[in-house]
Amino acid sequence: MSSPEGSTVTFRRVPNTLSRRTIQNFARRLQADVCKGRTFDCLITGDAELRRLNRDFRGQDYATDVLSFPTAGGNKTNGAMLGDLAISLARARAQARDFGHSTEDEIRILMLHGVLHLLGYDHETDRGRMARAEKRWRTRLGLRNSLIERVQS
Repeated sequence: MSSPEGSTVTFRRVPNTLSRRTIQNFARRLQADVCKGRTFDCLITGDAELRRLNRDFRGQDYATDVLSFPTAGGNKTNGAMLGDLAISLARARAQARDFGHSTEDEIRILMLHGVLHLLGYDHETDRGRMARAEKRWRTRLGLRNSLIERVQS
C-alpha cells in the first residue's frame, strides 16, 4: 500500500552497504517524472522470494532480478496506483559486479525497467518500444546500460 507521501521502497533486510534514502528518493523521482505522479511500491528482497513470486504468478520456477505486478487499470488512470515491483538484492549485487557499477545503480536500473512494465510496456512484444523508452529514461536519469540493451549486445 502506498504511503501518503507516494511511492515506497521496502527492504526485507536493510543492508548497511546501501542508502535506503537514496533508493527511496530515486523511487520518488521515477514517480514524478516517469510515472507522471502515479505511485508504485517496491520490495527489495532475496532470491528465494523472487523465485516463489515468479513461480506463483508467472509459472516460472527460477529467481529473477525484477518482477512487476501492475494494478488493474493503473497504467491508464491518472493519479492511480500503478502496482508493485519486487527486486532481488542478490541478483542486483551480482549484476552490478558483472557490469562494473554499484548495487544502488543496479537497483535503479531494475526499478526503471519494472516501472516501465507497470506503465504497460512489454519488450517481448512491442517491437522495440520499451527499449527506446528505457534508453531515453536511462539517459535522462544518468543510468548505465539498461536490461534490454544488455540482452541485445
